[in-house]
Amino acid sequence: MTLPRIGVFDSGVGGLTVLKAMAEQLPAHYSYFGDTARLPYGTKSAETVARYAIGATRFLEAQNIDLLVIACNTATALAFPRIQEAAHVPVVGVVEPGAAMAAELSKSRAAIVIATEATVSSHAYRDALQRHGVAAHEKACPLFVPLVEEGWIEHPVTEQVARIYLGEALAQAPERADVLVLACTHYPLIAPMLRRIAPEHMQIVDSAESTARVVKRIIEKDEICHPERSEGASATERSRRTPIQPTSSAPAEHRTFRFYVTDSTDKFKRLATRFLGRQVDHVEHVDLGG
Repeated sequence: MTLPRIGVFDSGVGGLTVLKAMAEQLPAHYSYFGDTARLPYGTKSAETVARYAIGATRFLEAQNIDLLVIACNTATALAFPRIQEAAHVPVVGVVEPGAAMAAELSKSRAAIVIATEATVSSHAYRDALQRHGVAAHEKACPLFVPLVEEGWIEHPVTEQVARIYLGEALAQAPERADVLVLACTHYPLIAPMLRRIAPEHMQIVDSAESTARVVKRIIEKDEICHPERSEGASATERSRRTPIQPTSSAPAEHRTFRFYVTDSTDKFKRLATRFLGRQVDHVEHVDLGG
């Protein structure tokens, strides 16, 4: 049985929640690239984000991947079409899967989206949800990322911040909103806390989990062998690849991980262990230049 080779790209460590969700569902060979020397992407122009992301795409394609996951909300929001066109493998972003799952779950056709300032400013989730017939109220929650990276997952300060953010969002959003979309890949780590704080009727959509579900479907449908059938495939002509067999029955040990970063490997190891829930010992430093 041939396991899929999946490349995962993020500006930092947040995309590891996407990697974790995929690894729980899908045995594969995973290559993760974190552009840690150039984060945050949210302060940079769309042109710069696209240039960085395309460089990462080329690096991961050189690792002989079958499919690329853009596990970065900013890169997906600002540069997804450019990345898709530059890639020679199917590409999946994190915005559309999260919006699609929210639309699937919402009965009232109204949602609250919490995200970073950059993602909210892009209105990527609002626009994606509107395409699915769901109205969205967006709320920036800039303190969540540093709190999560500090390891304050169940800290009283984090809970107080979450109560303030959600209280403001609920006061401003339509009363009928019945879905809370976690539109940042750091937020799954505080999902249990958010579940306690959010109204009982409100379902929580984790964009990492949603993206993993889409990737699993693509693999099981063998769409990476026929890129023209994949939602994430670019229009660029691609060569046919060796068929990838469905892997849902493969044992857990059939997962390999390779990690690449553009800045400190030690800092990445510390954060990665927290985000993945497993020890990360080997991380390779790479310099893409530019």
